[in-house]
Formats: sequence, structure tokens, C-alpha cells
Amino acid sequence: MTDSDAERIAVLRRAVNYHSYRYHVLDSPVISDARYDALYSELRVLEEAHPELITADSPTQRVGEEPAEKFGKVVHPAPILSLSNCFRMDDLRAWRERIGKLLPDGARLDYVVEPKYDGLTVVLRYEDGLFVQGSTRGNGEVGEDITSNLRTIKGLPLRIPVEEPVGRGQPLALAGAQGVPRLLVVRGEAYISTSDFEAMNARLASAGEKTFANPRNAAAGSLRQLDPAVAASRPLSVFCYDIVAADGVSLETQMELLALLRRLGFPVSSHVKRFDSIEEIAPYYNEWVELRDSLDYEIDGLVVKINHLRTRDGLGMVGRDPRGATALKFPPREQTTKLLAVHVNVGRTGTINPLAILEPVHLGGVVVKQATLHNYDDIARKDIRIGDTVIVRRAGDVIPYILGPVPDLRNGSEIPVKPPEVCPSCGGRLHRPDDGIAITCVNSDCPDQLVRRIEYFVGRGAMDIDGMGSKTVAVLVEQGLVQDVGDLYTLTAGDLMQLEGFQEKKVANLLEGVTASKNRPLARLLAALGIRGVGVAVAELLVDRIGSLERLASATQEELEAVDGIGPHTAAAAVEWFATRDNQRLVAKLREAGLNMMAEEPAAPEQAQPLAGHTFVITGTLPTLSRKEAKGLIETYGGKVTGSVSGKTDYLLIGEKPGRKLSTAQELGIATLSEAEFRALIAS
Repeated sequence: MTDSDAERIAVLRRAVNYHSYRYHVLDSPVISDARYDALYSELRVLEEAHPELITADSPTQRVGEEPAEKFGKVVHPAPILSLSNCFRMDDLRAWRERIGKLLPDGARLDYVVEPKYDGLTVVLRYEDGLFVQGSTRGNGEVGEDITSNLRTIKGLPLRIPVEEPVGRGQPLALAGAQGVPRLLVVRGEAYISTSDFEAMNARLASAGEKTFANPRNAAAGSLRQLDPAVAASRPLSVFCYDIVAADGVSLETQMELLALLRRLGFPVSSHVKRFDSIEEIAPYYNEWVELRDSLDYEIDGLVVKINHLRTRDGLGMVGRDPRGATALKFPPREQTTKLLAVHVNVGRTGTINPLAILEPVHLGGVVVKQATLHNYDDIARKDIRIGDTVIVRRAGDVIPYILGPVPDLRNGSEIPVKPPEVCPSCGGRLHRPDDGIAITCVNSDCPDQLVRRIEYFVGRGAMDIDGMGSKTVAVLVEQGLVQDVGDLYTLTAGDLMQLEGFQEKKVANLLEGVTASKNRPLARLLAALGIRGVGVAVAELLVDRIGSLERLASATQEELEAVDGIGPHTAAAAVEWFATRDNQRLVAKLREAGLNMMAEEPAAPEQAQPLAGHTFVITGTLPTLSRKEAKGLIETYGGKVTGSVSGKTDYLLIGEKPGRKLSTAQELGIATLSEAEFRALIAS
């Protein structure tokens, strides 16, 4: 070992931690993924050569511990309290009136309002800036030691403050002249974003593994795994919002506390606002009731805290709840209703999917009559029976699902749910592998499978054929005009005009949509084919590396696995799909119809990157572009798209009904663009 090796390891460690912070916390990377990977790889190689130089705050140590036999106990330095609940603004006013009686006459308060995260509370301990221990809340006094699992969360700093990877590694900045506390204990909430949750569940389902009911259960289950490698495989994130204990830190307000956490490098929500009165909170609350689903993570309300810390702490507690803060909950998205029947749907890959038929119930602003039941193993595990009173939950635009029954309300007439023995569509045999939970129809000519495959092919996330809705697809299949997706491109006006309800204008629009879809990018076509595990993102990886559908069809599993981001299951599924004779005939039919089979040639960098270095947010309905198409254009021309407006946003691309993001952008002085102005910008 030389001094230069030790110095280089220190520089690399600082650089990788900093750029991980930029990417996972600030959502504002300043280097490419390839450059980050190169730095990380160099650090790993040097540490493997000099293991005596590995430190606990090295990013290579986020995964590395052996599985634990059990969780140890952690005594918290101060009680990790729960919050009282308010369910409407009148409750919040009553809370203010109660605490007012304990304050001097005429005392004025201001308030900080934060999201109430629907995750798992975690307690993070730092000594001399080094993350040394993390635990669950437990009973508020004692929690479980989950340090190894928390280390795997990429947005969680292993050492504070996060340092710039230049010069001597200057800290980002600290409040006043205060240095890093010798002891700092921070409270936060671990969670999994809704987009990551859906992607993770899709991967689990495609692999025949058990899926999670909701993001909170997924986060809690991931952090309570004895093997940290399991937690590392889950897309966990964290928000921090309180300091439980700290040596030598003097703060007056909650806003100062949050600012300090940000400066130290902790992830803190940008959706925090201060108010001078309770009445000012009312419109903000009503706004968030409508906009809660605009976030990429689950919240079930807002937390209202007295801003002045000494005043808040001086109010003491009622039971186990602090008086100086309360939760203002959103209207419930769970209700109870009767399970009337269980119908069976056949998916595009032949999966047999149970669907609950419910006594109609108002939930989350809509009338719910149906809900998903996931699979028959889940039904048996939860012991759901026809006639049960069941708990139904709806989150955002996700199809409602049944959490479980209320057994205490049974009267003995309830009927257990049994899996079907034959396919309800074609009457064919059903298959259930010994090591899986999915029941499938193996008849490739099954009518329902064909309808679902075509629906998937023509959908907005795939070939995006205007006018080709589910009812139209069902009619085309029923009338024998379409026997695979290739037949869509041989339809004529004469074929369609003879169908009931198909007028001249509808037929013209439909055929125009079919013709337009021939020019979709190859990645969209590849995703539309329905190969197991190949969605748009995976299709783009394959197209970027392979270049054409012909080359992809002849690629070996080893060649596909060599593509960064492609695993063995997906590679095997692709090879199997292209080896099937029916699929080979389908590809030939699509080629003959004139669909795009080649990857687009990249434009010259000097012409293709007018948006380089600029961050965009998209809101509203654009005149001609879908949200995905607009995002794709921005990224093609070098820009970046994020989900929420912040001080780092350069442009807000707006369409009809832009919503709250427009007012936020106007408050921050961020430039707005119409679609026409956006097109002019990328053409410049």
C-alpha cells in the first residue's frame, strides 16, 4: 500500500457519497451514470486490494453484513411518540383551543405543516458524524436494531455532513458556527415510492413470486428482513423530519431544524410550509386532499406542529401524544362492504385472475363496485369468503383491492372461494406449477387471452392506436377479423363498415390510428409484443444495445444477459418468445405490414442536445403529445424530467388544466412553456 492509494480511496469515497446524495436526495445529478459507476468500481477495486482501509461510511459497505439471527433491542434516547389525530378542520380548531388554555393570554403561535408519511418510522444514530445504528420505533421506548438494512438505503447518509468531492472535502454548510454534533439522533420515515412499488410488484408477479399489498407493507417487510441483501434489493427511500437528541445544537424553530437536516445531507421533503394561523391551513389541507396522489409516495394526512420548539416541548404530553403537534388526517380510502361474488378474468398471458364483485360503496370520491383479489393463494391466506363483509382500500388511480374480511361479522352463510378447474373463456385445462402461485390457461387460442394481448398491444404505453378501445377489440375478435395483432394492419374500411356501430368517421379515425402506429419507435413495438419482463424501459435497453428486431430475434440468452440491466429471467423469456413458431410468423407479418423494425439513428450531439443541463416538469394535458412522449422528447434532446416543481426546475411544460404545479412555478419565478413554445425550443 502507498500513501497515494489511501489518498485516492479517501477522495473516491467522498466523491461517490456526494454524487449518491446529489442523485438520490437532491434529484439533481451533476455527473453521468457511467461516470458514477466508474468511480464506484474504482473504489471497490482499491478497497478489495487494501481491505484494511475500508471504513463504515464507505458506499461499498451499504451491503456487506452477514444475515442476522435475530434483531437486537435498542433503547431510544428519548420517547419516540405517536400523534393525536384530527379528522376535519373543526378538530384542528378544537386542538388549538385546548392548547391555548395552557399558554399565556394572547400568546401567538405559528405552525409548520409537513406531509404525514405512510411508511415505517426509523430512528438514526450518528456519532461524530458516522452512522452507527438504526432502529424501528418499537413501543416508543425500545425498538429493534435494523442498522444493516438501513445502510442499504442509498439516500441515507453514512457520514454527515455530506462533503463536496473537491479540494479538502468542504461540508455543504452548517447552521451558524456549529460543527457536527458528537451525538445526533434523527427521526425519519422509510418508504417505497408508488412507482417503484408498482415496478417491484410487476417483477415479483412475472417471476411467480408473492406480491405486496401496499407500499407501506413492502417497506416494513423489507426493513425487517434478517438478510440485508434482501433489503438492498428493494427500492427503499427515507425522509427525515425531527431530531430526537443532539449534543451542542441550539435551534429555536422547526423550520430551522429541517434546514439543518437538509444542510447535513439528510433527505427532507420539499412539501413543508409555515402558517401564521390555523385558518390559513384550511385551504392548504383541502388542496392536498385533492392533490395527495400527485406525489410519488403515500401520505395519509398532514402533520401540524407548533413552529417554536421550546413552546411546543413546554406543552408536554397527553398520555403518549405530545400536545404541541397533531395529525390532520385525510378522508378515509378504506371502507367495508359485502363481497357478493368472485368473477374470473383471463389475462393476456393466460393468468387466471379473480375479481371481487362488491356491494357498491363510496370510496375516495368514486363508487366502487369491483376490486382485485390478487390471486387464489392470497384469497386462501386471508380466508376471504363470498358473503363476507370485507375491507376495501383504494389508493390513487390504482384499482381498489380487498385488504381482508371482518370475521366477527360472519353469520355462517359465507361460502369459501375455490379456484376454477377449467378456463372460463375457452374451457381448456388450467396449469399451476409446483413452485408458483399463478394459475394459467395454456390454450394459445383462448379468446380472452387474444383480446387482452391486443388491448395491451394497442394501449397508450405500447403502440398507442387511437380509437382502438377494449370494446372495439372485443368486437374485432368476436367477428373473426383479428386473430393476432398482425391482423390489425390488414383491416380495411370494408371490413369495418359492416360492423354494427362503425360509422364512416369512426372507421377513418381507426384506420388512421393503425397506420400512424407503424412509425412508432422500435422500443414501443418490442414492449407491445408482450414478452414476459419486457416493458418499455427494458425494451429501450435492448434496442439501444441490439439495434434491430431481426438481430434481437436471433440473439442468444448470453448475449441478452450481457446488456446492462437485463437479468437471466428476462433474457430467457425473450429467447423463448422469439423461438416460438407462431411468434416468428407474427414478426414476419408485422415486417410485411411496414412496421418500424430498426432503432433510430442518434442525432449528432451538437444538434441533439439543446436541452442539456435543463430540468423540466410536465403538467396538464398537452395538445398533441402524451406525457410519455413529451418526457421522451425532453430526454432525447438532453433534458431531464422530474415529478415536482422546485427551485431546481428550469421549465414547466403546461397543457390544459395544469393544476397546482403552475401556481408553484409562478411563486418560484420558473419559466413556463406551451407545447408550441417547447417545440420551438428543441428546434432552435
